[in-house]
Amino acid sequence: MTKFNFDPAHSVVEFSVKHLMISNIKGRFTEFDANLDGDLNDLSSLSGDFTINANSIDTRVEDRDGHLRSGDFLDVENYPEIKFELTKADSSSVTGNVTIKGVTNEETFDLSYEGQSKNPLNGATTAGFIVNGKINREKYGITFNQALETGGVMIGKDVLFQVSLEFALED
Repeated sequence: MTKFNFDPAHSVVEFSVKHLMISNIKGRFTEFDANLDGDLNDLSSLSGDFTINANSIDTRVEDRDGHLRSGDFLDVENYPEIKFELTKADSSSVTGNVTIKGVTNEETFDLSYEGQSKNPLNGATTAGFIVNGKINREKYGITFNQALETGGVMIGKDVLFQVSLEFALED
């Protein structure tokens, strides 16, 4: 069994949401942690969890970030973490329980195991994963919106995301 040491300096959590029915607003979370165990030769053996500090949301607009932290959206005062608990993995997907604002739903996302490489700076063997997915924010009680006079709504219900994770490996 391989020991996985999470490398936050080379990992990223990014998302986008439809705005005014015409464009996408992008953002990221700057503080998160991942735990992973298993055998890279058998991805179905993987187990682990992923935790995001909800307060670390960053869309490069402080007023918007403050609104996203409020009770209208993530309510970080009462729900400081967003969690994913891995329940199943294979060569192309991960399934697990996502918890946002105290609401848990099972979700399945696309998984790409990017392989291994030796880090020339420290000699560590490093493995990389990319997870792409979509959640419906309304399933988690994040329903704030406004109708537009031209039709549609101000904020899309689907949140698209990409998570890129690196781990230093020990045998």
